[in-house]
Amino acid sequence: MDKTTIIGIILGIIAVGFGMYFKGVSPSVLLNPAAFLIIIVGTAAAVTIAFPMRDIKRLPKLFGVIFKEQKIPTIEELIPLFVEWANIARREGLLALEAKVAEIDDPFLRNGLSLAIDGQTQDFIRDVMSEEIAAMEERHQANAAIFTQAGTYAPTLGVLGAVVGLIAALGNMDNVTELGHAISAAFVATLLGIFTGYVLWHPFANKLKQKSKEEVKVRQVMIEGVLSILEGQAPRSIEQKLASYLPEKERKKLMEQGEAKDE
Repeated sequence: MDKTTIIGIILGIIAVGFGMYFKGVSPSVLLNPAAFLIIIVGTAAAVTIAFPMRDIKRLPKLFGVIFKEQKIPTIEELIPLFVEWANIARREGLLALEAKVAEIDDPFLRNGLSLAIDGQTQDFIRDVMSEEIAAMEERHQANAAIFTQAGTYAPTLGVLGAVVGLIAALGNMDNVTELGHAISAAFVATLLGIFTGYVLWHPFANKLKQKSKEEVKVRQVMIEGVLSILEGQAPRSIEQKLASYLPEKERKKLMEQGEAKDE
């Protein structure tokens, strides 16, 4: 479970809820079926029109990505793995790594190491793996675009909902008290539109983009690791090379652990 997503949503609800309370607005005003219909169903309709069905079908999976942690190896986990493989390759030859391929869960890394064992050139391996990363980035951008567009549509539909509510309110000018309640209710759609747009949909899009960037970085580490082993680089050199992808604090910690092992 991605805790930051859950915490963010809860904080957003708390912020709006307490903000309404301190402003003297009753939360009961949010119980407005018409506003929910216009904002939620209207946004869903706009997104469905804007994107092909093959993209819309991915939405359940995308929500899973947003609310769950990524199931990919971390850079901290990959570095010792490549150091181990480099030691095996230097002692027993590259073909000795064939037994390790079946143990790899990540298909991208498994394919890259298989290509190296099969004797493919560095340029070919880099091209194949880089093309796969580029295709993955393109898919991820298309996925994030769905939520970005939803975040654009929702506030505008909120204005539409307010206009519809005002039309209904102004149609009953005889009762001033009822008119005030009607106008207040009219702006509930605007509130919901802005809230869903800027607390849900746009942040969801950004979450997908950030997870995509992290996955791309991990894939790049995999490419460099596989090619370094193919070149026959020393395990310590590979460790230093891949550690450059880590923040300074984590990099220093990793290098200190490596030096301790050498001693």
